[in-house]
Amino acid sequence: MASSMVGAQPSFSTLAISTNEPVVSVDWLHANIRDPDLKVLDASWYMPDEQRNPLQEYQVACIPGALFFDIDGITDRTTNMLQLAILHAFEIDFIIFYDIKALLIYQLPHMLPSEEAFAAAVSALGIKNKDGVVIYDGKGIFSAARVWWMFRAFGHDKVWVLDGGLPRWRASGYDVESPGDAILKASVATEAIEKVYQGQMVGPSTFQTKFQPHLVWSLDQVGFLDCFLPYNTWWWLHLAMYHEADGNGKDFFWIIDIQAVKRNIQDQTYQHIDARSKARFDGVAPEPRKGINSGHVPGSKCIPFPQMLDGSQTLLSREELEKKFGQEGISLDKPIVASCGTGVTACVLVLGLHRLGKTDIPVYDGSWTEWATQPDTPLCTSER
Repeated sequence: MASSMVGAQPSFSTLAISTNEPVVSVDWLHANIRDPDLKVLDASWYMPDEQRNPLQEYQVACIPGALFFDIDGITDRTTNMLQLAILHAFEIDFIIFYDIKALLIYQLPHMLPSEEAFAAAVSALGIKNKDGVVIYDGKGIFSAARVWWMFRAFGHDKVWVLDGGLPRWRASGYDVESPGDAILKASVATEAIEKVYQGQMVGPSTFQTKFQPHLVWSLDQVGFLDCFLPYNTWWWLHLAMYHEADGNGKDFFWIIDIQAVKRNIQDQTYQHIDARSKARFDGVAPEPRKGINSGHVPGSKCIPFPQMLDGSQTLLSREELEKKFGQEGISLDKPIVASCGTGVTACVLVLGLHRLGKTDIPVYDGSWTEWATQPDTPLCTSER
């Protein structure tokens, strides 16, 4: 079995990799794994019905030196404010919910955290802005693409997905390790993000974010909101609440229709592509999360994310990707937005488009889970 460490100096530099190429090979990572300016993250995550535990799998076998990036933990926590407000209602003059359906937003997974929270989590993992970051998962290319997109959404371009992920790494004969302090390593980032949302002090930041709003479509994407909230906070506030705490000032949190997606249904400025399976898209198979109807956003097109990959779960060539999108009637000369169930596999489509030079594709962050739980959003099923 090949060793996972090499004695010679790395034959490449992370600075030499083009950020226009979204993936690196396992051979490249093996040759560069000792580079002090290279960080490796295990971002494994699985669908609820798969009955797999990514943290347990990380404890058993990970790429040497890799840290665990918890997709479920490094996420937006503002919905916890609702619970806190209810538990301490005596401190608040009054709360008005403009739509009780907003309570369902509490159940949305994987929404982007605030800039401060992401910076705290990434700093806790020991990542600096000068570092190159390689991300992998336990399926090949799946959840790693989401974390790749998260880093890019926060302004870090020196980030790549490991092509073929852990399965290809192991199939190539490279060693894995079982970190004895896996749980401790995995918890540092989620603990840091919890502290941020609870208003507690966190350690010094080694990572500075620069949010890229053009890469994200969210619930609150309405222009006038910029007038009321700083650009680095408005886009992740989800709750409709009026709060007058002490009479000296007022905080406004608005429930806003999913205007960007709704407008696009009418004007079709963006080609909306959906990474879920055709059966879920058509409404003939259930969603993996209970209580959510299947179907699709009117005018969207289904391109299941596995179409971006070959049989070994590596990203298709440029020629093959162009053919796939062309077969689905997607023009690379027109704007595109991607969605899926919770914003994870949409990023695989974005990864493929990035290889084709489309480096500015936004992801609808709440995706179908958000869309289908709103009271006034149209749902389509298979056309008759």
